[in-house]
Amino acid sequence: MTLGTGDRIALGDLVARYALYADRCDIGAMAGLFTGDAVLVLPSAPDVLDPVRTFTGREEITATLSVLNGIPVTFHALVGQVFDAGAEPGTATGEIACVAHHLTERDDGTTSDLVWNCRYTDAYRLDGGTWRIARREQRIDSIETRPVRRRRDG
Repeated sequence: MTLGTGDRIALGDLVARYALYADRCDIGAMAGLFTGDAVLVLPSAPDVLDPVRTFTGREEITATLSVLNGIPVTFHALVGQVFDAGAEPGTATGEIACVAHHLTERDDGTTSDLVWNCRYTDAYRLDGGTWRIARREQRIDSIETRPVRRRRDG
């Protein structure tokens, strides 16, 4: 089975919306991109860069994504995406590369950019005719901290 052009466009839009909603701190919209029984597996950064913390269902996923509300500014840049048909009809898989910037204020009043170079391994499923994330695992390849000269809020 192969993915059609329309499916690839819809999957690309799905992962782009995840990044956009993260940057807008629209946690409800982010959670809505997952199936009701979805699984999200995240690292325990900065100590563990592989996915080790599992959250199941929209309620748990919403609660864990709410951590974004404590970060003044984020910017998630998608730098690569590949989609393949899944083993069953109405399923697909994807590998997404992302550079995630998290701007935070330091104790001395300066702003710091915590940068995660990460990858998502995804499983998608058609849900009511719409592609949604059924499983997402995040791996962090590297973490950087950069000084920020100036930032715009909002």
